[in-house]
Parts: sequence; C-alpha cells; structure tokens
Amino acid sequence: MAELSNEEQRIIDVIQENGGSIAYKDLQATLANEFEGVRLILKKLKDKGLVDYEGMIPGLSAQIRTF
Repeated sequence: MAELSNEEQRIIDVIQENGGSIAYKDLQATLANEFEGVRLILKKLKDKGLVDYEGMIPGLSAQIRTF
C-alpha cells in the first residue's frame, strides 16, 4: 500500500483513538486547528479502502469507520 500523507495518517489515528468509529462532525472539530480539507482527505481514504462511511462524501451526520 502507498504511504499515507501526514493528514491521512492523523485522520486514521483519531478514528482509531475513538474505538474505530467517530462522527464526522467530531472528527472535523478535533482536526479543525490542524489542517483543512478533512472531507476530501476522507474521500481519498475511502478510495484506498481504509475508511468507510455512507455516500461518496461524508455529511455532517456521517459516522466514519476504519477497518
């Protein structure tokens, strides 16, 4: 698997720190002061098969899960 960017790895870490599942709005709030573009990074992670959520791009009520 290709290496993850710092932002991608940080998102995975935050999800795992929350038991493998976190609400999108909580993830966004946690990372708001670190970097922007959480939605787009999540889409890339979903394309890589590393996270899952309903739909193509996570909505505010989406639950983000790692595998």
